[in-house]
Amino acid sequence: MKAPNFQYHAPASLQQALRLLATQDNAKALAGGQSLMPMMNFRIAQPDHLVDLNGIRELAGIEAVAGGFRIGAMTRQRDLLADATLRRNVPILAEALTHVGHIQTRNRGTIGGSLCHADPAAELPTVCLALDATLTLERVDGRRELPMRDWPLGYLFTTMEADELLTAVHLPQWPAGHGWSFVEFARRHGDFAIVSVAALLQLDAAGRVQRAAIAIGGYTDKPVRLEAAEQLLVGQPLSEALFDQAADLAPLLEDATSDAYVTGDYRRHLARVLVRRALRAATERCGAGVKQ
Repeated sequence: MKAPNFQYHAPASLQQALRLLATQDNAKALAGGQSLMPMMNFRIAQPDHLVDLNGIRELAGIEAVAGGFRIGAMTRQRDLLADATLRRNVPILAEALTHVGHIQTRNRGTIGGSLCHADPAAELPTVCLALDATLTLERVDGRRELPMRDWPLGYLFTTMEADELLTAVHLPQWPAGHGWSFVEFARRHGDFAIVSVAALLQLDAAGRVQRAAIAIGGYTDKPVRLEAAEQLLVGQPLSEALFDQAADLAPLLEDATSDAYVTGDYRRHLARVLVRRALRAATERCGAGVKQ
């Protein structure tokens, strides 16, 4: 298997990269390359120009900002996992990253590459959706900020235009004392999830749910928020019965994917099981007791 012919470009700055994307027909940006290169070898992707972002230092880095963290799109997954401040303040991200491939995968993979590849079973898009991340997209003549909710359009398909580049991801920080959990079911450790669930809970002083976020990956052609369950939880004291009610809403999501590995019905069953499991784990991290 060999990639089709292409012209290789190695810009030294963001502006050089943006000019290449704007002026070269059928150009594709290269981040970690772990998805793009196999796709090129299989002729699924056939760019005429490959714009390598690895020499652009300004695209990498983790910065604490008001309300959260700004992460450069070329930041390696291993660096996200190793950053103590990020682990302490956005712990669900670190938990999700332990499910991403293996050490070698995380050494090359980037947060921006994962989001742009837009595999619905990938862990980082699911976590970013649960966190209500904001993405910074740049082109030669300007930039725009896009909510993560508006990013994925379908399988391996996003709202990014051909001349745009994802340059940064802003992750909001939940208040201290919130609960979190990321769980998934995969055929083997390191595989893409068949179904994954990211859950975040914030309780008020009375132990009732003040805020909830639940995102499901691998279920359909893009990660989705389980908004009906979030609305159900808010204002309620946590209990096993409430977990069951919230989990029962997961199979009601439409378009569960059937593929060579499992059926849509199996994914619906997994979604229910994992939503309940994630809510229970998030609750325990809140330090809240759960009524039987």
